[in-house]
Amino acid sequence: MTVYILGTLDTKGTEVGYVRDLLSEFGLTTCVVDTGCLGEPTIPADILREAIFDAAGGSLVEVRNKGDRGSAVTLAAIGAAKIVAAAHARGDVSGVISLGGSAGTTIGTSAMRALPLGVPKLMVSTLASGQTRPYVGSKDILMFNAVVDIAGFNRISRTILDNAARAMAGMVKLPRPVNQELKRQDRPLIAATMFGVTTPCVERARQILEQSGYEVIVFHATGIGGEAMEGLINDGLFAGVLDLTTTELADELVGGILSAGPSRLTAAGRKGIPQVISVGALDMVNFGEANSVPEKFKGRTFYQHNATVTLMRTTVDENRKLGEEIGRKAAAATGPTAILIPLKGVSAIDQTGKPFDDPACRNALCEGIRAAHGNVELIELDCHLNDDLFAEAAARRLLKMLDK
Repeated sequence: MTVYILGTLDTKGTEVGYVRDLLSEFGLTTCVVDTGCLGEPTIPADILREAIFDAAGGSLVEVRNKGDRGSAVTLAAIGAAKIVAAAHARGDVSGVISLGGSAGTTIGTSAMRALPLGVPKLMVSTLASGQTRPYVGSKDILMFNAVVDIAGFNRISRTILDNAARAMAGMVKLPRPVNQELKRQDRPLIAATMFGVTTPCVERARQILEQSGYEVIVFHATGIGGEAMEGLINDGLFAGVLDLTTTELADELVGGILSAGPSRLTAAGRKGIPQVISVGALDMVNFGEANSVPEKFKGRTFYQHNATVTLMRTTVDENRKLGEEIGRKAAAATGPTAILIPLKGVSAIDQTGKPFDDPACRNALCEGIRAAHGNVELIELDCHLNDDLFAEAAARRLLKMLDK
């Protein structure tokens, strides 16, 4: 098993070589991957930069002739991800460590995101103390703040690299603790989605599923939560999915801040595992403080959830589109799938007397689903999403699919 070390060897060769030597001293096998492009490498690489760009469908010569740094970084990220993923598929990756600034971080974390949960991933970067979601995404990537730019080998950078190498060596070499009693208690996993305004529903459904011998992993539907769930479903961790809170679809459609991307609500269908889908919190689009809401939404219906969260009511047209999207994605599933609709409201603030109560919007959501769900089972219940009746129906429908 090998620790892959990624870096642009024309600008970070000394630092990469230092980390390589430290890991070797710790008894680890290493593979140095050159992700550079323009200058000449200052240390030898085990995987040459030519191989990186070839894997991305380009060539080093073409990239150099073009002279576009952005294009070079994009291709290097694609190539590095493919090479590291292929090495992992061969059983040859025990960990990945990368050093870099903005370009190196983009390339290194692209390779790390191609690996499943549990493989040690460490990015030494000057960007580690900023907004890291574009680099970490939904993966278990350790961002290690470089403090100073990785441009020249000095007593500060040496200290940082010492600790980074020791951290990687520890993650790779130290045995994973195994509590045999806890391991014997491991149960099949169910993924579930929840928001504050759908909590009663998900909590009741979780109780039923856990009483039936399953372990429920709840994902907070805040964009990164849905993204993480989709990724772990792709990794094969779950026996089934209780996707009752699909609110992230509304943020993706309308432009809120909690989107999980266009691939939300696709992984379970692609993997063919049982899933129960509902429409939790599709009455809302999320923004930050009130003054952060784009001017184009002036005149819409808002609810101030708290000082830093502003909710905007989805419209009739938006609900119809969301219903069609849910129906279309469910219809494309390769495994057992059911859609459950609560006719009396989809969140704690979408019901009689509450700020987002709007029967026309709920009707449009239902119409969109009915028009697009194909042969997927559609169950409409004359209750609210947070009623016990709805939660119990959703949990039992999923259990029936799992039993088969």
